[in-house]
Amino acid sequence: MLLNPKNFSNEPSRIRYFGQELNNSTYNLARMNMILHGVPLEYQSLNQGNTLSDDWPVDEPTNFDGVVMNPPYSAKWDATDGFLDDPRFADFGVLPPKSKADFAFLLHGLYHLKNSGTMAILLPHGVLFRGGREEKIRKILLEKGLFDAVIGLAPNLFYSTGIPVSLLILKKDKTDRSVYFIDASEEFVKKGNKNELTDANIEKIIKAYKEKEDIDKFAHLASYNEIKENNYNLNIPRYVDTFEEEEPIDLGEVSKNIEQIEKENQKLKDEIYNDMKNLVANTDEAQRELETFLQILGGKND
Repeated sequence: MLLNPKNFSNEPSRIRYFGQELNNSTYNLARMNMILHGVPLEYQSLNQGNTLSDDWPVDEPTNFDGVVMNPPYSAKWDATDGFLDDPRFADFGVLPPKSKADFAFLLHGLYHLKNSGTMAILLPHGVLFRGGREEKIRKILLEKGLFDAVIGLAPNLFYSTGIPVSLLILKKDKTDRSVYFIDASEEFVKKGNKNELTDANIEKIIKAYKEKEDIDKFAHLASYNEIKENNYNLNIPRYVDTFEEEEPIDLGEVSKNIEQIEKENQKLKDEIYNDMKNLVANTDEAQRELETFLQILGGKND
């Protein structure tokens, strides 16, 4: 994920990479990936640390042209009152709940984004509509015009989770407070036991995002007032209607089908009845049970 932005850069050889990861195995895997992909050591700076409690190392740049994040979903974090003085969270007056650090990661990344930069973060859909502290943070982000796009992705795309996730795009230099919604939940192909975005799927999403035009059942540019009327709820179905009307039912055809099924059912019962009539019981009790069964099965056929 950290390496991917070079595919969209005009000067990929000049990109410098900065990253921080708490898990030791993932941290070392990232370092190995950098080497395998030919990134010079002087162009990479990866740290092992707790991003939320320790913030960014003070001896490195603290604002970036691009921020990409795929944090652990709904993780627990400290959320002590002292964080209200942390410049990453101070402007919002509240902290994300201790049980869900999703917005804490988002605010961390946003704080370290240049005014001219772009941020992309993958988070569970709950951040789009949950109430309480998260609603207050979401409202302030919308009032400041920091949300640029909300893109709903298909389930089972990632090895770390099978749930559908949302890709949130944030910018600091927007000139309005509109938000572009894309429902890309059907943009995938099956590959083994996972789903996968094809190049065509990606191109469709990127093209829509760049043009920001309404596309029936796929995308909608929502104004700030429209979002405000929805109580700052960013749940994608509120803005992109993907409902498909069912085809009208032909009752005449249904009646014919029922009649045909009943005929076939009766034919089968008659065949079973005729076969059962040829059976011979070996006791009086068994004979009585057989006759009773034939009466139930055959009705007036006897």
